[in-house]
Amino acid sequence: MALSEEPAAGAAEDPAEDPVEDAAEDAALACGAALESFGESAETRELLGRLPLVLADRSAREGALERFRVIMDKYQEQPHLLDPHLEWMLNLLLEFVQNKASPADLVHLAFKFLYIISKVRGYKTFLRLFPHEVADVHPVLDMFTNQNPKDHETWETRYMLLLWLSVTCLIPFDFSRLDGNLLSQPGQERVSTMDRILQVAESYLVVSDKARDAAAVLVSKFVTRPDVKQKKMASFLDWSLCTLARSSFQTIEGVIAMDGTLQALAQIFKHGKREDCLPYAATVLQCLDSCRLPDSNQTLLRKLGVKLVQRLGLTFLKPRVAGWRYQRGCRSLAESLQHSIQNPKEPMTQAETPDSDGEDDVPAEVESVIEQLLVGLKDKDTIVRWSAAKGIGRMAGRLPKELADDVTGSVLDCFSFQETDSAWHGGCLALAELGRRGLLLPSRLSDVVPVILKALTYEEKRGACSVGSNVRDAACYVCWAFARAYEPQELKPFVAAISSALVIATVFDRDVNCRRAASAAFQENVGRQGTFPHGIDILTTADYFAVGNRSNCFLVISMFIAGFPEYTQPMIEHLVTMKINHWDGTIRELSAKALRNLAQRAPEHTACEVFPRLLSMTQSPDLHTRHGAVLACAEVARSLHTLATQQGRPVSDFLDEKAMRGLKQIHQQLYDRQLYRGLGGELMRQAVCILIENLALSKMPFRGDAVIDGWQWLINDTLRNLHLISSHSRQHIKEAAVSALAALCSEYHAREPGEAEAAAQEELVRLYLAELQSPEEMTRCGCALALGALPAFFLKGRLQQVLAGLRAVTHISSKDVSFAEARRDALKAISRVREAAMTSLMDLTLLLGRNQPELIEAPLCQRLMCCLAQQASEKIDRFRAHAARVFLALLHADSPAIPHVPARPELERLFPRATVASVNWGAPSQAFPCMARLLGLPAYRYHVLLGLAVSVGGLTESTVRYSTQGLFEHMKEIQNDPAALEDFGGTLLQVFEDNLLNDRVSVPLLKTLDQMLANGCFDVFTTQEDHPFCVKLLALCKEEIKKSKDVQKLRSSIAVFCGLVQFPGDVRKKALLQLFLLLCHPFPVIRKHTASQVYEMVLTYDVVPAAVLDEVMAVLSSTAWDAELPVVRAQRNHLCDLLGVPRPQLVPKLAIR
Repeated sequence: MALSEEPAAGAAEDPAEDPVEDAAEDAALACGAALESFGESAETRELLGRLPLVLADRSAREGALERFRVIMDKYQEQPHLLDPHLEWMLNLLLEFVQNKASPADLVHLAFKFLYIISKVRGYKTFLRLFPHEVADVHPVLDMFTNQNPKDHETWETRYMLLLWLSVTCLIPFDFSRLDGNLLSQPGQERVSTMDRILQVAESYLVVSDKARDAAAVLVSKFVTRPDVKQKKMASFLDWSLCTLARSSFQTIEGVIAMDGTLQALAQIFKHGKREDCLPYAATVLQCLDSCRLPDSNQTLLRKLGVKLVQRLGLTFLKPRVAGWRYQRGCRSLAESLQHSIQNPKEPMTQAETPDSDGEDDVPAEVESVIEQLLVGLKDKDTIVRWSAAKGIGRMAGRLPKELADDVTGSVLDCFSFQETDSAWHGGCLALAELGRRGLLLPSRLSDVVPVILKALTYEEKRGACSVGSNVRDAACYVCWAFARAYEPQELKPFVAAISSALVIATVFDRDVNCRRAASAAFQENVGRQGTFPHGIDILTTADYFAVGNRSNCFLVISMFIAGFPEYTQPMIEHLVTMKINHWDGTIRELSAKALRNLAQRAPEHTACEVFPRLLSMTQSPDLHTRHGAVLACAEVARSLHTLATQQGRPVSDFLDEKAMRGLKQIHQQLYDRQLYRGLGGELMRQAVCILIENLALSKMPFRGDAVIDGWQWLINDTLRNLHLISSHSRQHIKEAAVSALAALCSEYHAREPGEAEAAAQEELVRLYLAELQSPEEMTRCGCALALGALPAFFLKGRLQQVLAGLRAVTHISSKDVSFAEARRDALKAISRVREAAMTSLMDLTLLLGRNQPELIEAPLCQRLMCCLAQQASEKIDRFRAHAARVFLALLHADSPAIPHVPARPELERLFPRATVASVNWGAPSQAFPCMARLLGLPAYRYHVLLGLAVSVGGLTESTVRYSTQGLFEHMKEIQNDPAALEDFGGTLLQVFEDNLLNDRVSVPLLKTLDQMLANGCFDVFTTQEDHPFCVKLLALCKEEIKKSKDVQKLRSSIAVFCGLVQFPGDVRKKALLQLFLLLCHPFPVIRKHTASQVYEMVLTYDVVPAAVLDEVMAVLSSTAWDAELPVVRAQRNHLCDLLGVPRPQLVPKLAIR
């Protein structure tokens, strides 16, 4: 806390302030904190005791200082825990300070520690423990003689000395008694103690460090002493005013001087007696006016100016408790309960006995003070407005009732839409201050509450953003303060409006701090007033943490609160009026979705009142209003259709013919006004695409209508011209158009369920396939995704044609080598086609099983089930889950059962119907252990192993982990069955051979083989020299990497070759030969990786004779394998000799004649 901060509520000069509330809040904070005591007491005592020892070592000194700072910072929020330990810490440090033998560096270090303590605990509490006897005045003053105000390394010393001097100034003896005989030598007069202190204070008021703040505290304590004020107050005030007059806030030196002087004056008029300060108040006010501080760009100077002005105003007015103020009993809950028990029949609302009703004349200067405070309420910085608001509250507490009411009226003038957001914010702070102090009488609530309700939704657009969050936050503070200030019967007429406004701010405000402030204000009103409808139920749902997530507020919490009819219509009205046209597109989208939810709560009101307004707003000239209205129409129409379906009613019960006609006309009206062009057109295209999707999903009766052609034109035009759309909007518009196309084709281009209109199918497929060859990459992207989004029935008879077109897009050529996004979206489309193909296969197979099962031949069924099992074992979660669901649907089909399913009894045992229903096939942890069981069935082993190999050798951590776990579990089961292991090995080699040079399979398969060899899955084969499995695996690996420059593939093969070394016979020598060949590979990274892997292999497998082991390892570890090839080749040949492997021979290149 800065030294110039305002005092806590309840300062002596303002009896209207009550400290009970603040004390209760502090106690609550303390109880809710985590720490219970100062746990580092012993460490701190040792740390402070070792200061003389660490003084000489700069590193140790800084380490001790930093450690002490870390310890103290833990107690920033619970500084009271330090109180029992402050005295001994202070005494330890002051021993170093007061010891005349202590070196200067030790004294400065001790003061650094003292400053850290005062920063955490607060100087007001800590200073009470400093020695402040008469004997301490001169020693402290003498310490200033050795201080250099320009030494920025020791400012803590000067800061703490000034504070220490300020507390010694409180001794109850006249300072003149400390001077003794001032004539120390004939003709030479010594400076008095009083003058010395004043000189020190004045000199440090104009320094640039924190000592300036402490000097202001010293001045306030010193100048207001009874003996000093008579002799020095006038001269000091004269010096202060002269300093202000000759200083300019346009220079750094002037700002520093004015800052210190203003702090000192504010402190003097705060702590001094009124009768002592009153003679000078008018002069100081006049000088302050001439400084023109409101024109300064220095926030701190303007704040200090406001602070000083309000202190001067309080000096002009006599301290009194306003007899007319409203007081709501006790602020403490415990005292309120005790009061009600002792005096059950006494009403809580009391009026204090007037103490000389405000008939005294109010000085003319008060008007100037109030005017300056009202100007301060409109300042551009919050701290200035906050200080002005507190000044308004303090001043009003000393004014007569009529004048205080005039002040309230002036504050209400801040709430004009011609005023800035700063004025609104300052006005809210002032109203809260007046209400908290009981100075805003209930008769004024009818004027104040409507203003606060407007402030709760205040937002003013500024360019690409808006201002007003601070106003809304302050309005929540006003509601919080009013809950504590007034009896329930006073606020009862306004409960409905306030509760609805706070609920709306809690769930629909854009800023999280405003939502949390509104939630806190609502909670305070529920607890203090007890009149808010359904308050407890709402609070348990919309608590501090729940309202932190904006989407959760808009879509979940709002739906719950709207279940209470008191809030439903106000929430809907707010969304339509304030949020649908919001400047933030995310808010507009969330508001449209929230309206969809709330329409379920009030369907009649939404259909009759809200929907027509939304339709009219779609033609608004304002882009944001138009965009939000189209989104809202889409969501509300979908919601009303869903509700009608649930209730078994036609949608026309909610949406009449006029509404239907309005929905159909949206696109044509936008088209006619050319609103699909330009940047605004991007938003409208996205919104209308969402409208098309929702209307199609709602099955609106528009089949055969001309609007369908218009919608189709919009989708096609958007996908063809994606390259003309700004990059930040392109992805969202593309996704909206593709989703709209899928819904439109499913609903309006189907002749009957499951059958496409031939003309539409022909036209769309031809159009999108042609655009796949467009010279614009974005056009290719949009049309590729469009083909992938077409319904399954749209691909009947066109599947191969569509796949061929998409495959062509994925090929890289010199013309489109940079079209990476087009290739990505084509692959996405192919994957969607693959998913649609699996669905179509399932539907077709089930249909044949019901009607013509004889057409399902055994080879065809086996191929179908095996391919599905492979897909259910691969790495992409979405397709794995879909394939597993199709596989199980065909397996468990029983009306009738699908014929010729391979190993049906074993499958039904492995996948019982009751168990697999709860499996999440998209989760690797659940899917792979289940699918790995199929490795035990010969009919499925090849395809499942093919899928698992891709997963085990993949990149995703969870996929690799659980697929590996499932594979190893199966290998563990067959370790003791040589025949099963031989069959498994043969299948694995067959997978490798069939996918040789197919990098999508071969590279992850090499990684899979590496893991299996490293984990001993084929240890049984080590008992036989040149086992056929090992021989063939080595040959396949050699073939796979022949002439390869793929670093990833080479690295994977190196690991497999190292694993093959464990098998005896010629296989070992041939594997070592391959590794030694790779030690001289043209790529240095491959040479280094090979050497590292061979080194690990030598340590892992006992394949190197003990006599040469050390030398082999030395060569591998000491050789720079990324050096020139001749050097590396010599070391490689040396390794060959040591291990008895023939040296590889260079094959000379034949000269071409």
